[in-house]
Amino acid sequence: MKKEENKQIIEREYTIPLREKIRHVPNYRKTPKAVKTIKEFLAKHMKIRDRDLKKIKIDLFLNEMLWFRGIRSPPHKIKVKVIKVGEIVKVQAVDLIKDIEFKKKRLEKRESLAQEVAEKKKTLMQKAKEQVQGQAKPERSGEDKNQDGIEDKAEEKEKAKAVAEETQKQVKIQAKQTKHQMGGKAKERTRTVRVALDK
Repeated sequence: MKKEENKQIIEREYTIPLREKIRHVPNYRKTPKAVKTIKEFLAKHMKIRDRDLKKIKIDLFLNEMLWFRGIRSPPHKIKVKVIKVGEIVKVQAVDLIKDIEFKKKRLEKRESLAQEVAEKKKTLMQKAKEQVQGQAKPERSGEDKNQDGIEDKAEEKEKAKAVAEETQKQVKIQAKQTKHQMGGKAKERTRTVRVALDK
């Protein structure tokens, strides 16, 4: 029989010191060491089995905060909020830098707009389905409602063709007018004409 895991949610805040661990590492490895130090600290304090660092998930904005000043100079300490669900630990920064906070707000705004658009599309699709289902029997092809001797579908095709031809004519006329107004390449002066000085 399988044992069911009790997924308890544990929330804590830590201020993690990084200076001590980073000091002995070469300049070009300091920020990666800072990331690893955070994971090791949390594996110890959140009691993760076998101290498995893969179970610790660092937030995007916390990662950006660590890398903000580059690979050579990460922050000396950082305040984080930790949420443990089952065996997985999620880490977030408590106080973000202004630049990263602005970026976070911008991303949240984009996501909310995307959700609104998705909801609008769903409502439109539902309305369309209702209209399709609510319609009575479909019309037979070849019907002539106004009884003028020509089938309605043929009339619609002819109208669409006439409209397309008319729009093409209008586009050509507009193009000619703009060409004459602009003057084309002949009327453009490429170089200023120098005038001799009067003595």
